[in-house]
Amino acid sequence: MTVKMNKAAKRVREEESRAKVLLFDTETKASREAKPAYKTKRGVMFRGVAETVLSSRRARKYQGKVQLIFTSPPFPLNRKKKYGNAKGDAYLKWLTSFAPIFKKLLKKDGSIVMEMGNAWESGSPVMSPLALKALLAFLEAGKFNLCQQFVCYNPARLPSPAQWVNVERIRVKDSYTHVWWMSSTKRPKADNRNVLKPYSAAMLGLLSTKRYNAGKRPSEHKIGKKSFFKNNKGAIPSNVLLEDERIPTNLLKLSNTTSVDDYLRYCRDRELVPHPARMPIGLPQFFIKFLTESRDLVLDPFAGSNTTGAAAESLKRRWMSVEVQPDYIAASKGRFPQFSKRKKRRSALRSSDKAA
Repeated sequence: MTVKMNKAAKRVREEESRAKVLLFDTETKASREAKPAYKTKRGVMFRGVAETVLSSRRARKYQGKVQLIFTSPPFPLNRKKKYGNAKGDAYLKWLTSFAPIFKKLLKKDGSIVMEMGNAWESGSPVMSPLALKALLAFLEAGKFNLCQQFVCYNPARLPSPAQWVNVERIRVKDSYTHVWWMSSTKRPKADNRNVLKPYSAAMLGLLSTKRYNAGKRPSEHKIGKKSFFKNNKGAIPSNVLLEDERIPTNLLKLSNTTSVDDYLRYCRDRELVPHPARMPIGLPQFFIKFLTESRDLVLDPFAGSNTTGAAAESLKRRWMSVEVQPDYIAASKGRFPQFSKRKKRRSALRSSDKAA
C-alpha cells in the first residue's frame, strides 16, 4: 500500500513539474524583463509567462490601475493543447496563484471577468467539477465577490465530447461556457445603459400605442399602468450571451467569428498559425463597454489571438496583453489594421522597384 501511495505521489509531483515547465517558465531573462512584443496607439502585447510578466519590474507601474481584467485562461482539459493547460490539482493551484497578482493590479472598483469552459473526466462520460473548484479557490484566495454569472451559448458548436455524443450517443453536445464576473468590492464600476440592445417589435409597438395589460401577474409582480411608458432607448440585456447571430432571439448577440475574417486572412497570407480557440470579439466588447469607460486600462493575461486587445483598441480603451506562444503573438497582429497595411505598403514598394 505504501509503495502504491509513493508511486501515486510521485506521479502527482511529476505532473505538477511538467505543468510548471509549460506554464511557469520563470528563468528566462526575457520573461523577467517583460519586453513588449509589439505596441499600438493604445496598447502593448508582452511575450512571456503571465505570472512572471505581471510580477516583473515593468508591470509594477500598472498596479492599482487596471479597470478590467478580461480573460479566458487555458481550460482544464484532459488532452494537452499547444497553448498550454495543466490538469487536476496542478490546474487548481496554477489558477489560484493569480488571485493575489490580479488583486494588486486592479483598481478599487475594478472587475475580473473570466470565461471558463467545461471539463470532462478522462475516459468517462461524466463532467469534472475541476473548473468550479478552481473558481471557488480563486475567489477565496483573492477574497473576491462574485458579482454575476453569465452563460456564453453557441448553438453552432460542433458536438462534443465526441465519444459520448457522436459514438455512443449517451450525452448531448456541450455548447456553452461560463463567464464569471468578480470584483474586490460589491459595487464595482458598471453601467448597463452602455450595453442596451434594440427594443423588440412588440416593445416598440407598446411604446407607440401606450396600451398593455397592467395589474398583478401570476408571478406576484405588480405592473403599474405607466410602468412601460418610458423610452430608455433600448432593453437591458440578459446574462445569456449568444455567439450565433443567425438564431432569431432577444438575447444579446455577439459578433460571429467567420473563416473569412481579417485575422484568418492575415494568417493565411503570411503562413502563420492561427489560435485554435478564438473567442468572438463581441464577448470582450460587451464587458469592456459594460464595466469600463474611455481610456480605462484593460488587461488580458492569457491573450491568445489578442481578441481582448483588439476590442479595447476599437473602443478607445488602453490595453495590455500577455501571451507565451510567439506564433500566436505574430498572428495576433492581424487584428490591428496598421500592421496589415504596412505589409501591403511594402509589397507595393517591391512591385514598383521591380517595374523600375
